[in-house]
Amino acid sequence: MASVEQLRRREGVNLVQLEADISSVRPGSSLTSIALPDYVEHTEGVTRVGALSAEAVIRDYESAAKEIEAMGTELIDAAQKCEALTAQVHDAIAFMRETAAGYREEGRKIFKRIEECALFTEDVRKTCEQVKRRMAEVSVGPSPDEELAPEDSELSGIAAKVTMNEVK
Repeated sequence: MASVEQLRRREGVNLVQLEADISSVRPGSSLTSIALPDYVEHTEGVTRVGALSAEAVIRDYESAAKEIEAMGTELIDAAQKCEALTAQVHDAIAFMRETAAGYREEGRKIFKRIEECALFTEDVRKTCEQVKRRMAEVSVGPSPDEELAPEDSELSGIAAKVTMNEVK
């Protein structure tokens, strides 16, 4: 802004010389030789200096607009990469959840099997004790050939199903 004001204050600005300098830098002599963006066009009757100034400004704005669009393209690329990464994260989380569910199911199966084995072992221990007791009663009892009736209150599990004939 200060440079524009200084230009106005100066005496002796030669506009003809300025136009000649601009023309020597820019190839072609007509205003239509420079392609303008589609959204602007020169106003009829504008001076050459005004037209060239307007072109310079619109070119700067157009250049900035293209850079902004390029940043938008980069932002879209970054967003697509982010979406791809997010999809991978969701896949990884789903895999972790499936793996954790599998571990829980396997743990539940092992837990149940251990408890079943513990119950079976306890049942075998009780059965062995009951069979030993029955054998001791038979050896001190009246006759080894007599079969003792199982007592429902004492025998349980496998011991309730075993007869003395099977033990011998």
